[in-house]
Amino acid sequence: MRRLGKTRRTVRTVRTARGRAWAAAVACAAALATLPAAPARAQAHADPHWAAKDTGTTSVRFRGLSAVDRRTAWLSGTQGTVLRTTDGGAHWRNVSPPGAADLQFRDIEAFDARRAVVLAIGEGEASRVYRTDDGGATWTESFRNTDAKAFYDCMTFFDRRHGLAMSDPVDGRFRILSTGDGGRTWTVLPDTGMPAALDGEAGFAASGQCLVSAGPKDVWLATGGAARARVLHSADRGLTWTAADTPVPAGDPARGVFALAFRDRAHGLAVGGDYRADQPSPRSAAGTGDAGRTWRPAVTPPPAYRSGVAWLPHRRAAALAVGPTGTDLTTDAGRTWRTLDTGSYDTVDCAPDGGCWAAGEQGRAARLEN
Repeated sequence: MRRLGKTRRTVRTVRTARGRAWAAAVACAAALATLPAAPARAQAHADPHWAAKDTGTTSVRFRGLSAVDRRTAWLSGTQGTVLRTTDGGAHWRNVSPPGAADLQFRDIEAFDARRAVVLAIGEGEASRVYRTDDGGATWTESFRNTDAKAFYDCMTFFDRRHGLAMSDPVDGRFRILSTGDGGRTWTVLPDTGMPAALDGEAGFAASGQCLVSAGPKDVWLATGGAARARVLHSADRGLTWTAADTPVPAGDPARGVFALAFRDRAHGLAVGGDYRADQPSPRSAAGTGDAGRTWRPAVTPPPAYRSGVAWLPHRRAAALAVGPTGTDLTTDAGRTWRTLDTGSYDTVDCAPDGGCWAAGEQGRAARLEN
């Protein structure tokens, strides 16, 4: 958008005479009676927290993030910057594409420690896509936008080969770019299956999460800026779409749904609000259980605007939302949220091994610890 500056205990039974068993039970009970009460097990369920990682780049704002695992993550942001760590954030290597200092890399999708695709946002030729196969040592520009009316915001991959990128509306409809070779080449899809955009409707290039996918074919697109904040869904990799209204407030270029996360093709979360610091953001989160056909507002939403959201691996109902004023946790699939941290982060991402990362302004990066 142009306006946005996842003990088993084994019991061994021993046959013994009934009298001996009774005597043992009495003795055991007497012994237990002399022990102090067991402490509460609160520590076993302590809240997770962010452990800051020094990137050495305080002048860069990172809105692009791809978590590969607990040791490997990629960041992308202003000044054409791309960083990579392979040791859990202890060290970061600047692997920025050459000649890209004027670009804003708002989204990055990494397949492993060596292969990644990064998206630069902006009007006209500022919107570009680069790919690396050697950990950022070299990059190939695989797409450069030549349509002055297009402004690309986000991208997502279904697998290592198939992915999409989205632009704000061109001639009244969102534009979708498609790749079938891992981002090496891109094709603009026909817009005949795309509903008409609302007046003023666009996506927010705030965290790389305005376009997300789950499974081999399902993809969702988040919008704002118009009279209603909507989520569009495609079940055929972007060929046809349906639109649904959300309860997240809109009606202003600064308001709407900024980020989405789906743990499967049915269950999703939406976060957003008003990105202006002096404006309130009521109803800043919503959830769906039917692939985005309907959305319900959170009963207790995050207290302010949130720009990023991610499900915690291997915990079906837990997710994190982040924004400039803090991080919030839900453990009931988005019905209620509570604040964990008040640090500023723009984006969050979690890997299948449980490694979760966040990034944001002033070169901030962190990994979630329990």
